[in-house]
Amino acid sequence: MTEVDRHLLEGRPRRAVFLPTAAGQEGDERVDYWLDLGRRHYERLGVEAVPLRVLDRSDAEREELAAEIAGAGLVYLSGGSPAYLADTLRDTAVWRAILDAHEAGAALAGCSAGACALTRVAGGFRERSTAARPGLAVVAHLAVIPHFDRFDGRDPGLAAQFAGRVPPGVGIVGVDEETALVGGPEHYTVMGRRSAWWLRRDGSRSEWKSGSSVFLPVGCEPVIEA
Repeated sequence: MTEVDRHLLEGRPRRAVFLPTAAGQEGDERVDYWLDLGRRHYERLGVEAVPLRVLDRSDAEREELAAEIAGAGLVYLSGGSPAYLADTLRDTAVWRAILDAHEAGAALAGCSAGACALTRVAGGFRERSTAARPGLAVVAHLAVIPHFDRFDGRDPGLAAQFAGRVPPGVGIVGVDEETALVGGPEHYTVMGRRSAWWLRRDGSRSEWKSGSSVFLPVGCEPVIEA
């Protein structure tokens, strides 16, 4: 994701704020793993690395932590539980600060759980018996399955079972590992080593290879632009 993050920071302040919130229930060792990973990654890029240890709603309401987000060129949400991430940040001081920074021009990105939580649906693609939980809906007309190549290889019926839990009018996108869908809210570019996928409710799919430009209008079939 080095080239992706360079692209996201181009023309923006070289300051990356990253939150391990999605791993907040997994213990200090896992949280520290995400914080160390982010710190080393952004320092290699020559970017000011700002780890923000927001692990629960009490942290997310702390004004001093929310204040750290101001001036970011990139805000990044890492992996763990997408439902926990969305429920922890929703309607808090930290989330309001993230939205303010994004509206002011900062890039907003997530991997794995972070990617799910930014859409309409916070996960629910691996569970067979529970309803999908609401996401933060920054991109309200999409839901995403991250690690798609890995999950689809293990369970080819995954996309179809997930489609039954996604609200009508919400499109479903699979994103392979080492790959990103960059842009929004309707125009995107596939970046990275593999592909992204448009997953239809009838079980069919379309592949978008790295370098593809895609128009994803609300409630409509996508259009490949290049």
